[in-house]
Amino acid sequence: FFLHPAWCYHLPSCNDTTWPTISSQYCNGTRQSPINIVSASATPNDKLTEFTFLKYDDTSAMTSITNTGNTVQVTLKSGVKISGGDLSEQYDSLQFHLHWGNGSSVPGSEHTVDGKRYPIELHIVNSKSSYNGNTNLAVKDSTGLSALGFFIEVMSGNSTGQPDSWRNLASYLPNITEKGQNVSIAAGFSLDDLLVGVDRTKYYRYLGSLTTPACQEAVVWTVFKEPIKVSKDLIDLFSTTLHFNDSSSPIMINVYRSLQPAQKVWTQSIKASASTTCFSLSLGLISLAWRARESK
Repeated sequence: FFLHPAWCYHLPSCNDTTWPTISSQYCNGTRQSPINIVSASATPNDKLTEFTFLKYDDTSAMTSITNTGNTVQVTLKSGVKISGGDLSEQYDSLQFHLHWGNGSSVPGSEHTVDGKRYPIELHIVNSKSSYNGNTNLAVKDSTGLSALGFFIEVMSGNSTGQPDSWRNLASYLPNITEKGQNVSIAAGFSLDDLLVGVDRTKYYRYLGSLTTPACQEAVVWTVFKEPIKVSKDLIDLFSTTLHFNDSSSPIMINVYRSLQPAQKVWTQSIKASASTTCFSLSLGLISLAWRARESK
């Protein structure tokens, strides 16, 4: 008889409609992820400062890449960390993985912004440094994990194999086509290289959950506003190369959870400096004075 995993994306018996039954303690909770972010409803918050990224420039930070049967996951070496951004302490960056749909034409990001879904979403998973990488402890803490979400969008024009960092990452996919396959990543590109072109001072923040079972509500979510631009050919590789199981199993597509009920979302305050405000005010008064003179 057919043994299916406890949860999955592609089979009616274990896809995300069944997760609240599979993992009832959390998957039908009250702060579940992902969500649709309504940009106009995001509340300004002065505490949402810039992050500090430690060893994100290290070209040997990525150690291995694995087909988990549900996604592609890259393990990071110890010492890669984030802090700032109104996080309560420093967090260790443990791994990143991706969520996608079916090629660039059928988007598969988990979060959406104003209803827009992007082709791919990259999640960097971080755990409070005080837990020393023990995620079993971190998931019991309502802010034990911090996830950084980055959207991937198709680069304009007809370029291929761009940027170099993403071509490098995608070059490992043919070696991990089946579930459980894992290969080492050679040094040569960094997390900063993968996050190319994104202004990391601009982001949304909300309190949510893991987006796969057991869906623990332990995640401080940061979703960056600007997407990473990647050429269409590389985006399409993710949904054409990998299998959910062995080579006779279906191709790994549509690996994202459906949207969950809205949560309160924060974003940076727009800090108009005093000098800018005064300057605008002065210009306004001058133009008023001119109008008054001309109307006499």
